[in-house]
Amino acid sequence: MTSPQLRYALAAAARGWHVFPLAVHDKPPAKGFTKWEANATTDPGLIRRWWSRAPWNVGIACGPSGLVVVDLDTPKPGKEGLRPPTPWDLPGVTEGADVLAVICERAGQPLPFETFTVRTRRGGTHLYYTAPDGVRLGNTEGDEGGGLGWLIDTRAHGGYVVGPGSYVDRTDGTGPYEVLHSVPPAPLPPLLSKLLVPPPRPVREPVRLALPDTRRGAYLRTALTRELERVASAPEGQRNRTLYLAATALGQLVAGGALAEQEVTTLLEQEGVGIGLSTGETRLTVASGLKNGARRPRTVAA
Repeated sequence: MTSPQLRYALAAAARGWHVFPLAVHDKPPAKGFTKWEANATTDPGLIRRWWSRAPWNVGIACGPSGLVVVDLDTPKPGKEGLRPPTPWDLPGVTEGADVLAVICERAGQPLPFETFTVRTRRGGTHLYYTAPDGVRLGNTEGDEGGGLGWLIDTRAHGGYVVGPGSYVDRTDGTGPYEVLHSVPPAPLPPLLSKLLVPPPRPVREPVRLALPDTRRGAYLRTALTRELERVASAPEGQRNRTLYLAATALGQLVAGGALAEQEVTTLLEQEGVGIGLSTGETRLTVASGLKNGARRPRTVAA
């Protein structure tokens, strides 16, 4: 028997969107799908096998699908009527759709609603757009990290959305995800693309490591370079953990007196922010890793 979720998963795959199972009546990936972005698929046979196990909800991996999804949210239960933060504290602004209207009005642009549209379980809206060429967009949350504004999230590389045909049952809202406008996704409007393009990385201040020109110094330079390169090449979904492991490894050398803590901290924080982690997240991860490494100090012979 074909479930509604399977039909919607196959329909999404037919559009070229990469899908994977979400928990039944919930939003997290189904158990065992920790590498959902890499394993999401458009293969109808594989999709049928996955959904034959349970009526999974439908996850759509935005990056592999070439999508940018703009999530226009509504206030969570218990927070209706709260005044939005500056600069969105304006008459008539009560949800994410209103914020988008303000953004477009200020730029003299029409509302970009002529695209594939899904109504979410709490009455919000998902606007599906094709990702722009030549730029790699990530995820944003509200006003943070270069986001569009209050109650607007975006999902692109490294993110997924709950697809149509899904049904979520949670304390903060229960209901289906339903297609409102079944047309091909429009290109991401230039206005939104411009706002979402991450700013260029700041020029890094050189950190001078006072290492001797000896075998010991060469070993320490190699160890430091290896860990920084490991962080720089970490794949999405593993960046925070890779940074933590690098900080742990170098923290052992710091605790053993081989490297200066401030220099190592600065280099790790620069690398963490450089790969797209937030400043706050980076600082916490580096500090935690250095603390963990200090439990097992390493000394390096002269």
